[in-house]
Amino acid sequence: MATPDPTTPTGAAQAALEFVQPGMTLGLGTGRAASAFVEALGVRVAEGLEITGVPTSDATEQLARELNIPLTTLEAAGRLDITFDGADEVDDALDLIKGYGAAMVREKIVAASSDQLVILVGPEKLVSALGERGRLPIEVLPFGEAVVRHELGKLGLDTDLREARDGQTLVTDNGNRVLDARLSPPLDAVALEQAIVGMPGVLGTGFFLGMADAVLIGSGEDVEIRRRS
Repeated sequence: MATPDPTTPTGAAQAALEFVQPGMTLGLGTGRAASAFVEALGVRVAEGLEITGVPTSDATEQLARELNIPLTTLEAAGRLDITFDGADEVDDALDLIKGYGAAMVREKIVAASSDQLVILVGPEKLVSALGERGRLPIEVLPFGEAVVRHELGKLGLDTDLREARDGQTLVTDNGNRVLDARLSPPLDAVALEQAIVGMPGVLGTGFFLGMADAVLIGSGEDVEIRRRS
């Protein structure tokens, strides 16, 4: 099982379970906060809760199988009820930057297939403006990496090629690479997202704009819930 993130308390994962009803099909996000939720969900499943999950990464699929959480594919599920995931930045409008775990493209597809997106974070992920933590993950086809870097440079964005822990180039579950674009707020996230996703070779970015319905902010066992207006 994954080690719970000390900055994403179990209280947020437990509070997220209150959104779950029997018979739901759930998107299961990737990362430490999402793993904490999956582990809490696994306990409920062992107690008899009947749900089905759609994982957003190979790592989440492995964890869910270890916990005997029933899984299906996005194609078979069709529309999902709720996706539960983490985030790397959350602003006051509940817009997000995700992708430090390199799963943002699958996460965005699953979230877009869901009636609701619920985000679990610790207070350290809250920002006054997107980009405060300094990077935007962008998944790119290896064949298109050079042209994407060139086009990002035209926008004034320097990039770093993401490496895995062993020092080798990180490869996503989709077989692609991740460029981390260096950000300096303030920025027009909507315009920047449109410009980047229009570049040949880009699969998607870590911007999740207008997608989150609720954000659960866990601090110890205390949880604040913020909902989109």
